[in-house]
Amino acid sequence: NMVMSFRVSDLQMLLGFVGRSKSGLKHELVTRALQLVQFDCSPEVFKKIKELYETRYAKKSSEVAQPQPQQHRSPEALSIHSSYDRGSTVARTSISTTNIDYPALYGKYLNGLGRLPPKVAKPEVRLVKLPFYTTLDELLKPTELVPQSNEKLQESPCIFALTPRQVELIRNSKELQPGVKSVQVVLRICYTDTSSPQEDQYPPNIAVKVNHNYCSVPGYYPSNKPGVEPKRPCRPINLTHFMYLSAATNRITVTWGNYGKSYSVGLYLVRQMTSAELLQRLKTIGVKHPELCKALVKEKLRLDPDSEIATTGVRVSLICPLVKMRLSVPCRAETCAHLQCFDAVFYLQMNEKKPTWMCPVCDKPAPYDQLIIDGLLSKILTECEDADEIEYLVDGSWCPIRAEKERSCSPQCPILVLGSSDVNGLLPTPNGNGENGKATADVVDLTLDSSSSEEEEEEDEEEDDDDEGPQPKRRCSYEKGLVSAC
Repeated sequence: NMVMSFRVSDLQMLLGFVGRSKSGLKHELVTRALQLVQFDCSPEVFKKIKELYETRYAKKSSEVAQPQPQQHRSPEALSIHSSYDRGSTVARTSISTTNIDYPALYGKYLNGLGRLPPKVAKPEVRLVKLPFYTTLDELLKPTELVPQSNEKLQESPCIFALTPRQVELIRNSKELQPGVKSVQVVLRICYTDTSSPQEDQYPPNIAVKVNHNYCSVPGYYPSNKPGVEPKRPCRPINLTHFMYLSAATNRITVTWGNYGKSYSVGLYLVRQMTSAELLQRLKTIGVKHPELCKALVKEKLRLDPDSEIATTGVRVSLICPLVKMRLSVPCRAETCAHLQCFDAVFYLQMNEKKPTWMCPVCDKPAPYDQLIIDGLLSKILTECEDADEIEYLVDGSWCPIRAEKERSCSPQCPILVLGSSDVNGLLPTPNGNGENGKATADVVDLTLDSSSSEEEEEEDEEEDDDDEGPQPKRRCSYEKGLVSAC
């Protein structure tokens, strides 16, 4: 109630005292001051609010008790004089407060001056950057959810208003799908940990209410493994469709379970990106020159002085391990130790639906800001269209594995033809000639499973037959081999 009764000058003094921005319209200043009271009302801040409140009303009561003698002045002069008095009072108060040592909240400097605060500033909670969300404005920096009682179920309210510029950005943004704008007001929740940037993490029993309407929160992924708890995707919660797109004040209430862990919430105005937009950005700023990729290949294949084995080449598949299709935009993370790439198109689409940002080749983190497009492999894909695998050599050159594939597809029953023959390959007749009188070719079937002992037995039988007398020729292995080959 004290804050709501403040004038603009009082609000500016209060916000300047804690290092917050003093610019903006009155309703914006009131919103910031109310947020200060709700989430950061330390004893020093409460003392300052009480001081401003008592100073204002004490001055007002003294003016009523001791009215100044009237002078014949115009209304304009009176208004100027009163404003001048108020301005001088504000100036005197602000000067006096700069000599008081109060802790600066959130690590900001007192009254915006570039000097260190007298006490160690409280470190801020930072959230990790999300590739599919570009932050436009910070509506409420990460603020700790403080339990107000010993109950397990707690409620934490937050009040703020959008500026006309922010409202215009939301209204003029494109629709990603019916009813979903690309510019959004999102709520992000994480652990209260200032040691490193935190990922989104929901507290138990979470519920979010915006202007008396409950907002949908992502549910749990079902688990197919017995004894494994289902996981919940913790993402920014879109509040835009329940917001007042005007100068009216919005009220957000976060219901959460107090089970010992500390959480912080933040409000942001963001622009949601699509996988196609991220792909275009990657093609613009993330392409690695072919010569740099070639130097990397040489470095990978360079002989290690401590190793006795020299690597002469390394094979790289042109098939994406994600979808088993030929690569179109080969990429990998700069932190990956392998040369194998995956397709950026499918990788971004996969993370748009379920963000994991894990490399499908080595199963290590591959965040968006570390992805690069392999310029050398992109060039190879255009030059080598009929092979699914290549081999990098020590000098940085490459060769397709196509030749070995062709050899593996050669006939399994090779036929050796001795001498010249008719293309028709006629069967031999008893007199050794074909039907047209031409000599047929001597064909040797290399696939016949005959041993040297069998051949010796046949030769012995032929010698016995010669001793008994001339016998008619029989169809021997020549004919059998040719028929089997056909």
